[in-house]
Parts: sequence; C-alpha cells; structure tokens
Amino acid sequence: MKIIHKRIYITLIFILLLISGLGARLVQLQLVSTESFTDKKINLIEGSVKQRTQEMVVDDGRGKFEDKNGQSLTSITHNRLVLFPFLEKMKWPVQQVSEIVGIQPKELTNRLANAKTPVIITKELSHAQVEQINALKVPGVFGIPLKDERPVPLAEHLIGLEAQSKQIIEEKYSDKLKNGAIKSTTPVGISGMQRAFDEFLLPEQESKLLYHVDRLGGPMFGIDVKYTGTANPYYPVSVRTTLDLSAQELVENTLNHYKLKDGGAVLIDIKSNKVIAMASRPSINKKDPFKKQNGSDSVENRLLTPQTPGSIFKTVTAAAALEQNKIQPSLTYNCDKSIYGNNVEEDHQKGQLTFEESFAQSCNATFAQLAKEMIISNPNILEQYADKLGLIQPVGWTGDVFHFEHFKQFLGEKSGRVWTNAREKKVPNAVAQTAIGQLDVKVTPLAVANMMATIARGGEKKQVKAVDALEYKNNTSLYTFKEHELKGDTINKATAASMQQLLKSVVQSEKGTGRRFQTLPYEVAGKSGTAEINVKDDIVNKWFAGYFPADDPKYAMVVVDLNTKSAISPTNSVFYDIVKGMYDLNTR
Repeated sequence: MKIIHKRIYITLIFILLLISGLGARLVQLQLVSTESFTDKKINLIEGSVKQRTQEMVVDDGRGKFEDKNGQSLTSITHNRLVLFPFLEKMKWPVQQVSEIVGIQPKELTNRLANAKTPVIITKELSHAQVEQINALKVPGVFGIPLKDERPVPLAEHLIGLEAQSKQIIEEKYSDKLKNGAIKSTTPVGISGMQRAFDEFLLPEQESKLLYHVDRLGGPMFGIDVKYTGTANPYYPVSVRTTLDLSAQELVENTLNHYKLKDGGAVLIDIKSNKVIAMASRPSINKKDPFKKQNGSDSVENRLLTPQTPGSIFKTVTAAAALEQNKIQPSLTYNCDKSIYGNNVEEDHQKGQLTFEESFAQSCNATFAQLAKEMIISNPNILEQYADKLGLIQPVGWTGDVFHFEHFKQFLGEKSGRVWTNAREKKVPNAVAQTAIGQLDVKVTPLAVANMMATIARGGEKKQVKAVDALEYKNNTSLYTFKEHELKGDTINKATAASMQQLLKSVVQSEKGTGRRFQTLPYEVAGKSGTAEINVKDDIVNKWFAGYFPADDPKYAMVVVDLNTKSAISPTNSVFYDIVKGMYDLNTR
C-alpha cells in the first residue's frame, strides 16, 4: 500500500512540475518575451496579429515629390475597388457591387478564387461609385483611392530611386534602427533627390487597411475594418520641386517621340533660375540601375555630367574677345581655312566672314585665331570667361540646411573643365582646339543652360534650383530654399548685350546654323554645337542651347544628343517641338 501511495505522490509531483513548466512557458510567451522570443528576437505580438489579420498597404509613409503646383510627380491616384480574400467563403451582395462598378459578377468572384491577399480591381471608379460601394457597408468590400506609379516615369534621373539597402540603413540610420523607428527593410534613397533628401523622406508609419479574421480566415463580425496610419499632422514631408508637370510631360514625350537614346534636355526659368523640366536618357534600368550603358550607369543623370561641347564653347571665346576689345566689326576672317591653317573641304568653305557672321555660321577658324591672340597676353583667358558665364563650376543649389552643411539639391553634379594640362596653353594647335570646345573641354548640359540664362539676364549669375521648399503634411513650411547667387566674377552688361545679339544672329541670319527656328511662334536665340568624339566612326555630340522669346527672355534650354551621328541626330527637332509646345501651353 505504501508503495502505491509513493507512486501516486511521484506521479502528482511530476504532473505539478509539468503544469508549472507549461505555466512558466506561457508566462514567457505572453508576458516576458512577447517582443523578443528566442535568440532570433521574434516579435510574438506582431506574429499573432499578422496571423489573424488581413491587410493592405495604402501608403508606405515615405515623403513625396510634387511639382510647383502640388501635383505628384511619381504617382497617380485612382479610385479602386478592393475585395478582401475572406469574401470567397461568405455570402456577399456581389450582384449589387457588380451593378455599381460595371463588372460582371463572375469576373469579381473569379478574382477572389484562392486569393491570399486583398484583391485590387484595376478599373477606375468615379467618386460617386466609391460612395455607393462604401454605403453598402459590406465587410471586406471597399472603394478607396490608391496610388499607382506613373506609366511613363517623370524626371526619373533627377528624382532618383528608392530601394531596400541594409547597408545604407546600418551606416546612416543605426540609431533609428536600434530604437525601432525604421526597419532594415525600410526603402531608402539610392540616387538623385531621393538620396539627397532621404533623411526628410523617411517614413514614420505605413498607412494600412486592417481586417481581423478568425482561424478559418473568415471575418470576425463586430470588428470593422481599421485604418492604421500616423496621426502626426506633420509627416510625411513633401518635397515641393520647381518642376512644372505639363512642361515635364512635354519634354519626356518629345524625347520619346524622336527616340533620343543618350543625352537629354533641360528647361530653366530665366528670371528665377529654376528647373522647369529635366529629362535624361537612356531611361533607368530598374532591374539593374547601376549597370553600365555607354560607359555610364543607367541611373546617372547625363545633364549633370561633363560632356564635350564643341561649338557651344565658342560662346565663351566670343564673350572674352568682346570684353577684351578684340573685335573690329569690319574685319573679316578666312573661313575657307581650318583651325590649323589648312584649306577645308569645298562643301565646308564659307569665304570671308565678319565676327558676327562667323558666330552665326559657326566658323572655326575665327575663334581659333581670336583665342591664340588673347592667350598670349593672358594664358588663363578661356577658363576665366567660362567661369564668368557660370559654365565650369557646379551650378546647382548648395547651402546649409539645418545640420546639413553644404547640402546639394543636385547630388552627383560634377564640375566642368577647360584644360587638363596647363602646358597646352603654349601649344597653338591645342589653343585652337580648346577655343572651339574640343580637346579637353567638358561641361555639363545644366551649366550650359545656366550660361544661356546668365547671358539672357544681362550677366547676372545665380545657382540653379530644382526644389523650392520642404512642406509638412498640413502644408505648412518646414524649409524654404532661397535664391543664391553663383560666386565669382561676371561679364559686364555691355558684353551680355552683345552676346544676346550674337545668339539672335544664329537664328535670324540667312545662313545661321539655327535658321530652322525662324518659323517658331517664339523667337529663339541660341548656339549650335557639334563635338567630335570619334572622327573615324563619325561619332559626335550634337547640341543646341539657347533661350526664348529672344526679346523678352523667359526660358533657357539645352538639348543634347550624345555619341550619335550628326546626320541622324534629332537635336534640332527636339528643341523645335519643345519651344512650340511651351508656346501652346502658355497660350491655351
């Protein structure tokens, strides 16, 4: 008997220990390690909530980019019908929903078949249809505005890309990662303004539609759908750019129409020196943005990287010659000769031309001769005037923003150059090549547009802006980017006035290289350029840079087609159509 009692006691003790162990385990699971279970730091609360909820992210919470009028540059909002998966297992008024949205009942039920996540019906709904859907108050059936990416990306190189990057998160935001403000999977900016403004754009919280379900996936009645999102009136922040949505679409569509493969276009408001539109080509390879194309990453903005300008640089040589009083109006130059003094091919001979005629017809010999004369007394003459015209230093907005010193709106913008070897200044042939924008001369298309704007303003230099302000969610201002002057000397007003006349002559002259633009509704002033890149294969950079209307300047623009063949380049056609398009936008 004693043996039996002993066994009972042992069994009871074992059961008590087992119950105690299970109780301790439950305490650990439900009270102690709820947010950090095992060495893998599993969040049990999040896991249990996820298991019994169905959700759909409405907004990722990251800050947005808007045009100057507040329109989104990266997305378009559409009203959509959203159906939650549990509808497949319950009876719901599919016929009523069908009649409201104009989609057959069978199509709606087919879309729900075996769905694991909320189903978005892509047909766009009117505001009235959304109200009718939501008035039904059917669990799991909602009409809501959703954001879709634009079918044709706008200013993708300027705005840049966001992506998951554990490395950037750990390097830049380790404190936010530790305190749970962001996750290692939170998207961050990896290029363009997404990267430059990343710290302002980081999400506070996603906005979601949540629906609680039972263990079989059906709705838990009595619990309505919940909208979760930040109640903070200040975040997310919006970046109010200087871009004009209509002008940006015009530029993008024109480049696409003419299939410009490498290069791009930039349009600047002359008075404020703000970018109205900027589009670079080739388009970004979203699958591998850093894959090399024509020697550069597809994510690289061609308008911020130095390119060989060719005759565009004659603008600098001309400004130097005018301001140094090297021009005699009646003097002519032999434009049957090359920059080396040899006879050019007969079909390229232009005869004896004055300085103004030489500029209009882009005679190389004239500017080679002028540069060789000027450099004797001042070896630095060409880079000095390139700098006076805002051509070789970075021209994008930079300044101190809160704790960010030397904050740059145009991340990745590079400096231009005139010489790489100062000894070349003593070599006449090297001077001749430099005077016409060859040899080592490289400038960014953005800087060329800035040069045209500088001349149109009478010599006043300014930094170029692409962003006007950072704005809180409630539309109040977080930070306003004020206009900044571009440092350094400038050309005088008399020189600027003479340059304005020269740029007009390129278009107005009967033999001017820009005479095609005479038929435009806006009068154009500008300069063409054909830079030799590979003489053997006839590869060139083809440019046209200028401003319009010529007598009341409002816009400066550059179009450049890189690594192309002159005979097939659409540069002038692109420039022509954008000018005409801007006239249509302003007069409609």
